[in-house]
Amino acid sequence: MRLQTLVVSLVLLMIGFVSPSDARDRGADGKFSKRESSHFVLFQDVAIDESGGLRGSRNFEDQVLGVLESAYESVDVLLGMRPRRAITVTVWDPAVFDSNFAGLFRFPAAGFYGDSIHIRGGTVVTQQLVRVLHHELVHASFHSEAPSLVLPAWFNEGVSEWFEARATGQRGVSPQRWGYLQQQARKGGLFTFAQLSQRSFAGFSGNSAGAAYLQSYAFIDYLARTYGDRRVRDLVREQLRTLDLERSFSKTFRKPLDRLEKDWQAELKS
Repeated sequence: MRLQTLVVSLVLLMIGFVSPSDARDRGADGKFSKRESSHFVLFQDVAIDESGGLRGSRNFEDQVLGVLESAYESVDVLLGMRPRRAITVTVWDPAVFDSNFAGLFRFPAAGFYGDSIHIRGGTVVTQQLVRVLHHELVHASFHSEAPSLVLPAWFNEGVSEWFEARATGQRGVSPQRWGYLQQQARKGGLFTFAQLSQRSFAGFSGNSAGAAYLQSYAFIDYLARTYGDRRVRDLVREQLRTLDLERSFSKTFRKPLDRLEKDWQAELKS
């Protein structure tokens, strides 16, 4: 599944694990270069300069910041979030990223959000990295807007997956992945929302993590398809205002969350 090889987030569970000062002290040679844009502060491991050349590294940093600034505008339009403080982004040398963080996951990871956005670095901004940056920006925005808010993983990841897909031109779950969900629903193989309500999916195995991310995304996509994209934005804003998920769902959709879950599963089984 795509999510086994794309970004995986430790959201909230990772808050405080790696501070910006730690990031600047733990590079391959202990040095990070700093770049800034309107809404982001980027620290890049200088070891990437050595592997890709300074000019290539600077170009990479500029492209990353360009993607993030565009995503910043999109997260406002689609989700109604506009962080007021600059968001820190740390781009790690790939070998250092793998050495420092691989043990935290039971599946491959290209990036995560802790107290900042942490990215497995490179010299070229690929489409995969664009998706990673969009995804992690949602987590960073939730934390910036409501630092004490603890969201269930299915909501946090589902909204992030939906934004990542929508902002990069994908609308809806692919037929192949939808077919997988239908198969699981008909045989009772879906996770319950209670199972997906822990703080992150970091402890899930590869296949289970992929299924958990897919199910979370598909439910948010169902809400957007059924009620309109604007309702997803309203839901996020209501959640940030009330800090009460059940209340936010009831007010936004005029239905309780458990009823919406049953409606979605009924569609899958039809």
